[in-house]
Amino acid sequence: MLITLEGIDGSGKTTAWEALTDSMSDAVFTREPTDSWYGDAVDRSIADDDADPLAELFLYTADHADHLARVIRPALSDGKIVVSDRYSDSRYAYQGATLSGTIKRPMEYIRGIHTPFTRPPDLTLYFDVPPAVGAERAGATNKFETAEYLERVQENYERLIEAEPERFVRIDATRSPEAVVDAAEAAIDAVR
Repeated sequence: MLITLEGIDGSGKTTAWEALTDSMSDAVFTREPTDSWYGDAVDRSIADDDADPLAELFLYTADHADHLARVIRPALSDGKIVVSDRYSDSRYAYQGATLSGTIKRPMEYIRGIHTPFTRPPDLTLYFDVPPAVGAERAGATNKFETAEYLERVQENYERLIEAEPERFVRIDATRSPEAVVDAAEAAIDAVR
């Protein structure tokens, strides 16, 4: 089973991901961007305010392809549960917002690139917070963490949830970290 944790920056998904490692010791925990050299290239592009958005998309896509080959598919083949902090939905939502106005129907374009090779999640926990809250929590340390940008990203997440409501579980991430972790654990227990 592939479980992904999604949400805008500052939503608390990484905090929940870290807490889940205690209650799911048998699972493989991973994240995107990865710690590979592909992920390092993604991190450099995030820090570069002038990075070309289309080039950035393909850096993320390369990192995702390597992640699938190196971590996700082998773990799933071994019968493991995989929990990923960010996955392809982040690309659809974030790069979809970045490429808006550059490419016609950017989310559909990005999904079209991924469809031939990605492995869809079985369950996605969506950590929901208002964009202003996410930006404040994240500290607006890079170009992806402003409230205005996060509003566009959140709109894209809502489109993804509307298209596949059976896959997503919405978690109110405005609550305390303990309540958010409890909700995440309950959502996972319901499908295990």
